[in-house]
Amino acid sequence: MKEVNPSHNPAVSFPLCLIGFGNAGQAFCQMLLEQHDHVKGTYGVDLQIVAISTRSKGTLFDPRGLDLSEVLTAVREGGRLDHRQSALTDVDPLGLIQKCGAKAMLELSTLSIEDGQPAISHIETAFENGMHVITANKGPLAWAYSRLKALADSKGLELLHETTVMDGAPVFNLAKETLPGCKVLGFKGILNSTTNFVLERMEAGDNYDEALQEAKRQGFAEADPSLDIDGWDAAAKTSALINVLMAGSTTPLTIDRTGIAEITLEDITAARERGGKLKLICEGILENGEAKGSVKPVFVSNQDMFSTIDATTSTLCLKTDLMGEICMVERQPEIQQTAYGVFSDTLTLIRRLKASGSL
Repeated sequence: MKEVNPSHNPAVSFPLCLIGFGNAGQAFCQMLLEQHDHVKGTYGVDLQIVAISTRSKGTLFDPRGLDLSEVLTAVREGGRLDHRQSALTDVDPLGLIQKCGAKAMLELSTLSIEDGQPAISHIETAFENGMHVITANKGPLAWAYSRLKALADSKGLELLHETTVMDGAPVFNLAKETLPGCKVLGFKGILNSTTNFVLERMEAGDNYDEALQEAKRQGFAEADPSLDIDGWDAAAKTSALINVLMAGSTTPLTIDRTGIAEITLEDITAARERGGKLKLICEGILENGEAKGSVKPVFVSNQDMFSTIDATTSTLCLKTDLMGEICMVERQPEIQQTAYGVFSDTLTLIRRLKASGSL
């Protein structure tokens, strides 16, 4: 049933704090601008960004709410935020979280594959200050999920993280909300766009270096693509999935990982002659009761659904005890889908708080 805010009840103010303001953060703020009145009218909640902390663009804080149109214009035209009256020069992210008074913190900073920091500290500080957390950063799930979830539960707070693996595709909600009673026994997926794109270009005849340069030109790969090419991004996603869906205790370092840098055109040709392709496959399994993960190039038959996952498309198949195998495909996502993942978590948080009477 659609929730309607009675006209005689004022909307509840719901201040948000953003840590990180890259492409995903900016796209989320644009989406929030466009959907603000709809959310306010449907849920009776006035979502306001009161604080933004960035690594290189500056820091903003206004308890009355920032003008997102002005903020987005400032970033797009000048790249920095520190010329505004609400700009701060002496507050680090932890200090901003402590002082901003937000009800939820959105962790949108860059992944640190080595230890998940400083995102883990950001989340811990938010919990200690009574804030719910939405994270698009997979590092905290890959390195400290069980500890962070226990901390959130102990304080009656939410930890939401739908964006961490497949942008806006409802991976975690699928398992948690729509498969009651099911146990996830394992999973298999193609979860890294850069490697999938490079392998596809090599199938078309490019050598490895040519394929990687094309990925950079089209914006799929970073200037330093090693996190993708060497399988670290996929390992972090695999670890996050294992820790959340299979109650595992993995880290990216414990994932059996092999990247695609050593794959040659001869390897691609040999796979074609066998009637298939090479794909970088992420997998989680239960072995003697212990959840383990791997990321490695695998031969996939042309009759396998995974052979059709092209370019930047992603897929994930969950193996369950009661429902068998369920597969999800996200077709060539862009930054809009990442922003939606954060936005959907925000709405999920609002719905849960309304249902519990704590909004």
